[in-house]
Amino acid sequence: MEDQTNELAVLLKAISHPIRLKILCLLQDKELTVSEIREEVETSGANISQHLNIMRNQGIISSRKEANFIYNRIADERIIELMKTMKQLFCAIA
Repeated sequence: MEDQTNELAVLLKAISHPIRLKILCLLQDKELTVSEIREEVETSGANISQHLNIMRNQGIISSRKEANFIYNRIADERIIELMKTMKQLFCAIA
């Protein structure tokens, strides 16, 4: 149980930054390139890449290359479910 608790703590720490949460919200339904994410999050491509690398290192997201584009997606279905639950709990319109 302690191993699972530690694993969860590391995961939550990796997604706890506001920009990373925005990125995960965007990636819930589709794959996006850094440029597409940058347009939505309104920060530099370098900043987006840093946040993507943090999440990639934790196995939260993965990427694939197609021609000159690298598409990012959520790699773990549990993260998609977590994001949906957080959206329902914290983003519901009253």
